[in-house]
Amino acid sequence: MSTTGERSAGGTTYQRVQASPEFGDLRRRLRRFVFPMSALFLIWYLTYVLLASYAPAFMATKLAGNVTVGLLIGLLQFVSTFLITTLYVRFADRTLDPAAERLRHEIEGEA
Repeated sequence: MSTTGERSAGGTTYQRVQASPEFGDLRRRLRRFVFPMSALFLIWYLTYVLLASYAPAFMATKLAGNVTVGLLIGLLQFVSTFLITTLYVRFADRTLDPAAERLRHEIEGEA
């Protein structure tokens, strides 16, 4: 049996880490980014779907040549996805990864 998974008075190593304030803080930081960003994107996407369903004339409005409002908003869905991904990577690199690395060292006994 490995020492990493062995039980002690406080449970397994992973149970102790999960109960630690550091892990709780890491989880809170992740949720503070993920939940609002997911909600914003969902609202943005549903707005597009609702406009396509209930305002087809507006979505068919030509902006330039054959480019319509619907096409522009549809393409902006892709842009927003890439933007959210970029923001998350920066947030994780700056905030989440250092805290996760400290926890990993603690679990592996390198602290």
